[in-house]
Amino acid sequence: MKAPRDSVRRPGKAKPKAKSTSRASTPLKSATKSKSPSKTGATARSGASEATPIKPRKGAKLAVVRSDGNPRIARAADMGSNEQATGEPASRLIDQRIRDLVGWRGETLARMRALILKADPEMTEEWKWMGTPVWSHDGIICTGESYTKVVKLTFARGATIPDPSRLFNSSLEGNTRRAIDIHEGEQVDASAFTALVKAAVARNGSRAK
Repeated sequence: MKAPRDSVRRPGKAKPKAKSTSRASTPLKSATKSKSPSKTGATARSGASEATPIKPRKGAKLAVVRSDGNPRIARAADMGSNEQATGEPASRLIDQRIRDLVGWRGETLARMRALILKADPEMTEEWKWMGTPVWSHDGIICTGESYTKVVKLTFARGATIPDPSRLFNSSLEGNTRRAIDIHEGEQVDASAFTALVKAAVARNGSRAK
């Protein structure tokens, strides 16, 4: 007779258990897809919040205004790489700068501007270098810069024009430019300044011939 099978299993190699996959271990996909924000108007692109100055293409025509109110057409080729073109006449931008300055700086810039335009009716007003008033005739005569403690008038070729009244008191070390720094409470002699502007115009005129 065959011996009865033992109900107890003999020791041996245990069969490997099947890996159980917990439902909690696997992230559940959301039943509802996230809706993208509705488009209203133009879609904002990355970096679009920062405005980029538009540079005029070479040969583009830009309007500047002479002191007599008549427009003159300049080309972008005549402008430096740091200059910014605007659609507004330069004279209006200079008007606004004077209003924004207020106080003694605005009054000083307005007075010197009036003397410049009176000295040469053919003077051209321009707006360059992203916010600097410029007066030109056959090239730049001078610029009008405003700082916290000084209004500076820089003559592009001041080193080559006579200054018998010694109005130039800044940028004296260079061979090209000269400047007049005007502090609060100071008054520049009108006659001497007018003569300086006329001399600068004559200097540019001689170079243009």
